[in-house]
Amino acid sequence: MTKKATARDDLAQAIDTIEGGYEFLLAYAAQGRHTDRDATAAQSPRDRLEAMTEAMAALPALARTVAGSIDAGLVADCAAFLDALERDAAVSVGAVRLVLSKQDLSSQLIDNLNASIHLRALLADVFLIDEALKQ
Repeated sequence: MTKKATARDDLAQAIDTIEGGYEFLLAYAAQGRHTDRDATAAQSPRDRLEAMTEAMAALPALARTVAGSIDAGLVADCAAFLDALERDAAVSVGAVRLVLSKQDLSSQLIDNLNASIHLRALLADVFLIDEALKQ
């Protein structure tokens, strides 16, 4: 597999992890839980949040790599957006880490994370980058 295909695959995986994690968190928030301590591995918001954190941290570099593989000038042309993607990812990682610092992950806490304008901005960035970098 070429480096170009690997970056593209890694970007797709990061996007899937973020989108899938957010969908999971929406469902978790609707459960009315006071704690995540009794959650099974398949229902663990911590595991999803950890995976999302890794994906969000990797996302900006992957997006730049894939954009550069499409057209060398594309990275310069959309630099402001890629910079915003990097900032949105960093702030979202910080928000998730704040949530993960709690002993108990309640549905209310997860609902507040879901409502965060920072996480929503990152999701909008992800939707755009996913479509814009498809070939």
